[in-house]
Amino acid sequence: MNRRRCGISGVFHFNTTNAARNGVGRTDVVENRLVGMKSRGIYETPGGTVLYEAHRALESLTLDRDTMHYKQMLALRYAELVYYGKWYHPLREALDAFVANTQRNVTGTVRIKLYKGNCTAVGVKSPYSLYREDIATFSGDEVYNQFDAEGFINLFGLPEKIGAKFRKTRF
Repeated sequence: MNRRRCGISGVFHFNTTNAARNGVGRTDVVENRLVGMKSRGIYETPGGTVLYEAHRALESLTLDRDTMHYKQMLALRYAELVYYGKWYHPLREALDAFVANTQRNVTGTVRIKLYKGNCTAVGVKSPYSLYREDIATFSGDEVYNQFDAEGFINLFGLPEKIGAKFRKTRF
């Protein structure tokens, strides 16, 4: 933390102290309870907010699109299982295994900015980064032929083009 090595409890304590000073991690929530009524709660987790943002930034750099999207879909179901007290449910255990597998390469360094209640990742790097500037460039390069994009766009958009023509003739 700040170029010093420390264990997870030190990281959490450091983040909680500094984030709380900046008003980070306060949430006012109206939620739907399991029994059907609404309740309101004000939660405060400054350290958790910082760790969540840092982890999210690392995942955006190290997970592929499909895995990231699927993990985001499952997160809602996972939260529901835990909220409803189904901690020992086989589905929760299976989701844990999926998440553990996705996290194998989620490691690196994240710079976080705390300011007036906001927590923002302003820099992230990882030895397992899937981003490579030399591959992601749109300038002339040898990775791929820029003219291939036109064929891809035409082919990828073909179902919508045909559907639009069909809908015009139908109505």
